[in-house]
Amino acid sequence: MKKFITAMLLMAIAIIPMAARDRVTTNVNELPATAQATLNKYFAKTKVNHIKIDKKTFGGAEYDVVLENGTEIEFDSNGNWKEIDCGYNKVPDGLILKSITDYVKANFKNQHIVSIEVSHNKYELELSSGLDVEFDRSGRFLRIDH
Repeated sequence: MKKFITAMLLMAIAIIPMAARDRVTTNVNELPATAQATLNKYFAKTKVNHIKIDKKTFGGAEYDVVLENGTEIEFDSNGNWKEIDCGYNKVPDGLILKSITDYVKANFKNQHIVSIEVSHNKYELELSSGLDVEFDRSGRFLRIDH
């Protein structure tokens, strides 16, 4: 009986990762509605190159969208953006809290936000100069990350 349980456990360990395979598509309709709305509103002029759908083992998915201009957007399973990297291009202001865009305009002249990542407690930005800046979830400046 002990060998049977061990064999079943080993099979389960081998099978679970197989269920969580990535898939690549170009079909925007496979994204959650919120992610589709974000793309339509802020990136309508740029076509989608590909979408990587990362199915999670215990449900849900993450979506990595790469646009033809190189912009990369990561969405959670609900379609909310988690990270936006526009390369050298400006992240659309409408995707960023107004207090953050106002702070950047006032304190970092002639620079713009080229990437932004949101976590549970902060926003991490990269400016066009390469400077990394952090804000709390309310949009209050925290620090320059060296």
